[in-house]
Amino acid sequence: MQDKPQRDEPTVVGVEILEKSGLDVKKLIEKLVRATAAEFTTYYYYTNLRMHLSGMEGEGFKEIAEDARLEDRLHFELMSQRIYELGGTLPKDIRQVAELSACADAYLPENWKDPKEILKVLLEAEQCAIRTWKEVCDMTYGKDPRTYDLAQRILQEEIEHEAWFMELLYSRPSGHFRRNYPGEGPFSRKSRYE
Repeated sequence: MQDKPQRDEPTVVGVEILEKSGLDVKKLIEKLVRATAAEFTTYYYYTNLRMHLSGMEGEGFKEIAEDARLEDRLHFELMSQRIYELGGTLPKDIRQVAELSACADAYLPENWKDPKEILKVLLEAEQCAIRTWKEVCDMTYGKDPRTYDLAQRILQEEIEHEAWFMELLYSRPSGHFRRNYPGEGPFSRKSRYE
């Protein structure tokens, strides 16, 4: 009986089958790192933006901004686990996270005393997130069911966030329902089978 050669890295069947299905796992990891970096930086910027939603009009928007902020943190945590499962890693330096982000920084606008200006920044960030997670869904559909499932759940929440900010900015009919608790993440916290 012949001894098997020692490998530095074990074979990860979960990655091997993705590659056999035609998925470029390395490219997927790069996209996921950029997407999760965007979720993390958005969480940070939304903290600052939410603090500046003040005054009679701004205070009413804080709860909605808080829901989106906490759910973006949840998205970061949810997909970070998947990055490691695929053999990837997150940047070791926080400055790299900001540099790698798939979306532009959601800076506090100059005219921050106007809540609508803050809502515009929030809306732009959500629209970038929608595009980013849609790309992940397209890349993984039919090839990587686990990543696809996570990404489509995040995408559903990002679409919901966009609707919230659009209804506030443009007086569209309301689609926002109060969460059971801040940052609930009704799609990303639950399995699609629950």
